[in-house]
Amino acid sequence: MTATHTRQADSTKQEVASGLTVVGGVLLMIVGVLDICRGIMAIAEDDIFVTTPDYVFEFDLTGWGWIHVALGALAVLISLGLVRAATWARIAGVAVAALVIIANFLSLPYYPIWSVVMIAMSAFIIWALCVVRRDESFDTHRRSPGGM
Repeated sequence: MTATHTRQADSTKQEVASGLTVVGGVLLMIVGVLDICRGIMAIAEDDIFVTTPDYVFEFDLTGWGWIHVALGALAVLISLGLVRAATWARIAGVAVAALVIIANFLSLPYYPIWSVVMIAMSAFIIWALCVVRRDESFDTHRRSPGGM
């Protein structure tokens, strides 16, 4: 009975690990696409952005646009790896989500509400990709029914 219980618990842990990685991948894809759209709007110098005088991290709006386009494109590419459960993608996903948080913090005065939304989504992505321990995720060597 113990072996059956252990296999069921291991299976549940693997399902949770798989689910969180897929959720992180899908959210990273959404964040990437939205960041690309935000970057294109900034490059086009759309009127929805606020111009703040005397901002410490002042960049040209076009410069912020290119930063967001690059991070968004990188996030979309990495999210494809996350859906395929690649280990490199989990590491890169955390790094890109952290960069998205930093970029949105630094561009906070230009589009404040949306920056806070993107920071919150990116923080959740980092949590989803980091909460699963390495030994719990995607173990391809399943135990045999006899527990060997």
